[in-house]
Amino acid sequence: MADYYFQYTECDSTGSRWRVAIPLNPGECTGLPEPVQGLDCTFSCKAGEFLEMSAQECTRCAAGTYSLGSGLRFDEWDDIPPGFSSLAANPANAPNGQNVSTCSSAKWVAQGLYLESNRDECTVSLIYTVHLKKPGSVSFDYQYVDNSIFFEFFIQNDQCQEMDQDSNKKWIKLTTHGEWGTHIVNLNSGTNILYWRTTRVTLGSKAVKPVVLKNIRIEGVAYTSECFPCKPGTFSRAPGSSSCEPCPRDTYSGRGASSCTPCNSKTHFASEGSATCKSRPPCSEKDYIQTYSTCDKDGKTQVIYKWVEPQICLEAAAGAVTLPPSGQREPCPPCNPGFYNNDTATCSPCPPGTYSDGVKACKPCPAGTEPVLGYEYKWWNVLPANMKTSCFNVANNNCDGLNGWEAAGNHVQSGAGRSDNDYLILTLTVPGFKLPVSVRGVSGSEYGRVTFEFETSCSSDCEFYFMADVNRRSTNVIESWDGIKTKQSYTHIITENSSVAFTWAFQRTSQASDVRQYVNDMVKIYSVTVTNAMDGVASACRACALQSQQAGSSCVPCPAGHYIDKETNHCQECPPNTVLSGHLIYGKEACQPCGPGSKSNKEHSVCFSDCSFTYTGRVRTLLYDFSALTSAGSIMNGPSFTAKGTKYYHLFNISLCGAEGHKAAVCRDNVTNLPNEDAGGGQQGSSVEAFLCQSTIIPSDGRGLRTALSSQSISLADTFQGATVEKSLNGITARPELFPSASKRIPDIHFFYRSSQVTTSCQRGRNAVVSLRCNPEKTAKGDISVPSECPAGTCDGCTFHFLWESSSACPRCSAVDYHAIEGACKAGVQDTVFVWTEPRLCTGGLTIPLKRTSPCEAIDFWLKVGAGLAVFCAILLISLTCYFWKKNKKLEFKYSKLVMSANKECELPVADSCAIMEGEGDENEEEEVVYANKSSLLAKLKAVATKGNKKSGEAVQLKFPNTEKSVWG
Repeated sequence: MADYYFQYTECDSTGSRWRVAIPLNPGECTGLPEPVQGLDCTFSCKAGEFLEMSAQECTRCAAGTYSLGSGLRFDEWDDIPPGFSSLAANPANAPNGQNVSTCSSAKWVAQGLYLESNRDECTVSLIYTVHLKKPGSVSFDYQYVDNSIFFEFFIQNDQCQEMDQDSNKKWIKLTTHGEWGTHIVNLNSGTNILYWRTTRVTLGSKAVKPVVLKNIRIEGVAYTSECFPCKPGTFSRAPGSSSCEPCPRDTYSGRGASSCTPCNSKTHFASEGSATCKSRPPCSEKDYIQTYSTCDKDGKTQVIYKWVEPQICLEAAAGAVTLPPSGQREPCPPCNPGFYNNDTATCSPCPPGTYSDGVKACKPCPAGTEPVLGYEYKWWNVLPANMKTSCFNVANNNCDGLNGWEAAGNHVQSGAGRSDNDYLILTLTVPGFKLPVSVRGVSGSEYGRVTFEFETSCSSDCEFYFMADVNRRSTNVIESWDGIKTKQSYTHIITENSSVAFTWAFQRTSQASDVRQYVNDMVKIYSVTVTNAMDGVASACRACALQSQQAGSSCVPCPAGHYIDKETNHCQECPPNTVLSGHLIYGKEACQPCGPGSKSNKEHSVCFSDCSFTYTGRVRTLLYDFSALTSAGSIMNGPSFTAKGTKYYHLFNISLCGAEGHKAAVCRDNVTNLPNEDAGGGQQGSSVEAFLCQSTIIPSDGRGLRTALSSQSISLADTFQGATVEKSLNGITARPELFPSASKRIPDIHFFYRSSQVTTSCQRGRNAVVSLRCNPEKTAKGDISVPSECPAGTCDGCTFHFLWESSSACPRCSAVDYHAIEGACKAGVQDTVFVWTEPRLCTGGLTIPLKRTSPCEAIDFWLKVGAGLAVFCAILLISLTCYFWKKNKKLEFKYSKLVMSANKECELPVADSCAIMEGEGDENEEEEVVYANKSSLLAKLKAVATKGNKKSGEAVQLKFPNTEKSVWG
């Protein structure tokens, strides 16, 4: 064994270097070889060779080893390889006083065959530094299925400056569950610091799927001075290998093997790429499954039981169970609608232009009708031709070729797989969508629907996914369910006429285990229906619009906004302010009226507000103009913090009115769902267009990011229900009590929206209410707010409430909104000015009149009239006073005469002499009257008036001092 080894010196400015001998133990040996001129700095050997330093020549690797020539490969992850490090970071923006969990223990974890990211909310970077002598590249395989994690890969130089890199290379694209993606980035010569960084933001309670890495390859290193031995479970048969192959099933190998050793197949087994053999356990109930045989020539099938493949259990071992006997032969289920069997065991699709319910023979559609194309799978004797099943595992790409799903008569169910953490995949491919002839002119956004009915039965942390891949861009999770779910239906609307691959994936547990424990956990799908499929079959026919009334007339497409008249089968335009309900255009009832305060566009495809509104109250009619609110409004509420202290915001974009119903609110993802480079797409992320949408925003300072992240964009409103001052509309209720009280003079106007896309928590879809409030102190664009009690905009997760305060939300001004003020008359001129009634709660409309000037007199006309009336009243009062004073004098005289005549001596028989008749004694009016007992005239009149009277006449009794006499008349 040599006491020294050779090594190259650093390259000089000319690109040359020297080969020198380095003692293994410095100072313990002499006579080292002299330095010699080394090979050029850019020299490297081919793959499968290494540089033999003594001769400075490339030599082939021996069997059992491999070499990448000028590259490095990391494919063993029992531990973190030397040179790699994990760096975790706590959020730097956690609110003061908030206790955030520490991230000191967060790191990437080696799992044997792969490397797994952390599952908590810490930001963790996997770092590796490499020095390249020439330009090279780095590539790695990964699984990235959870968009609640932001996964980025970037490169820095030795000055910690980030290398120029477009977002398509920096942000990693999502993969399908069980699918491995490959990411390749070019490297410059010199020092390259590689970063794999994950940042999780979890707003819900669902378990997070970590990012998985394997097979990291780096090209561009100077040279390889030795070959690497094949890892256990792999081998290289021939010298000069650039890679190692995995051992086949039921074989194993150790490190550096040139061949694999077979296991004793009677007692042991080994999966592909195994380093050891394992003992076969006794067979149990978990090692077989129930399925149905295919239909035979007699149209019969039966329940059968079979061992799970590959069979690893021993039937002859002590305590082993045996397969149950097969069931009785019974008639096969009928063909699915749109198929026929012609008394054979195989179902075939009906020819074009015909239909069938799956039981009867195919029939041509009657005249005036067309076939309704699609898929309707509800019988599962075999999987349909356009459905494929597979099995994926993080450690084993294809679960040894097992079927992931099994047909079971009236349903299709998840299979057993090889281990409990397998992804069991069922895929339905739709090449495109073809609308019925009659509705091809309809300008709606719906091209088709996929509906399926399912149930899950689980005893562990199972999860069921429904995903879609449009034009092979990226597979997105549409919805997911975990745990036990009762039988239910789910519908997804297709809004793009493209090729779509729908995928159902089921995983019993996310925890890896070599022993199958949850084989009875499964999901069952009872039916799958896809409408308007391009290569679909027909189970029924529908009426179509005819070109003419002549027999044999062909179907023609109706123009946009037209329905098919039931009597004539001709196209008729829908009435004003109505919209067509989807693709059902047969009959006038297909035209649905728009809600209050809304109108339809020209194509009768959408209801919208034209930014005008009229409200008729008890006192007045209010006219509104919301033109200033045409452009989309935005509100970013928050900040909010996750359990780990990551700061995030919710960004809402609102398209209130105008734009002929175009949904101007756009929410974009700038991180996930990036398109493939070869797809011809740009570097923008996916976007959502709606009347109201929401994005989750992580600011650039949230995790030390260089740009703000926008992700998890969703639509909250895709249909406008109407605008009204009432609190409820079509089952949606506004909650004004969540906001500060409004003015009683001007009511709030509520805009109601609905999203028909259902979710697990919102079975009827999401709703939104935007309340417009008149506030003259705000600008024309105004401000949008959310309830203080519900800072996320929603209190129940399904109905969102917003208050939009703006001066543009005030009614148009009218004559009742101002009043006149008249000035004093000065120099014969009087000014009249007009002012707004405060507070002014109107905008636009009538303008206030200008100041008005009019002539006037010093004394006002009415003042003159009042003075004249006062003089007249005074004269009248004086005249009346004089008149009654004179009358009073006459009355006094008459009374005095009466008293005087009563004092005279007169006999009783001569009664008339004591009476004074009317007018008597006028000639003596000037006679002086003297009273013996003077008393007031009022007292005497009162005494006379209180004497009794009789019907026959009037008696006046007068009393005198000495005698008592009565006078009768």
